[in-house]
Amino acid sequence: MTTITATILSAIIGAAASIIVCIINNNKQNALMFYRLEQLEKKVEKHNNLVERTYKLEEQASVHEEKIKVANNRIADLEKHGGQ
Repeated sequence: MTTITATILSAIIGAAASIIVCIINNNKQNALMFYRLEQLEKKVEKHNNLVERTYKLEEQASVHEEKIKVANNRIADLEKHGGQ
């Protein structure tokens, strides 16, 4: 082999090795990115469920507050009319 051929061959081998390493590294990075994205989606889902449950609890608290107001008004009316 001549020196030029050996140089070209070693350059091609080096380039091929670099490309293979880049592809492997890229695949690992993609796998890590997809894993982290999946974990983030799970956290967002938990958060959204918490928000929905909190909204329902606030609605229930509002209903109970209204019922308490009505009951207090009825008690006040009964006390007012019962004392006469």
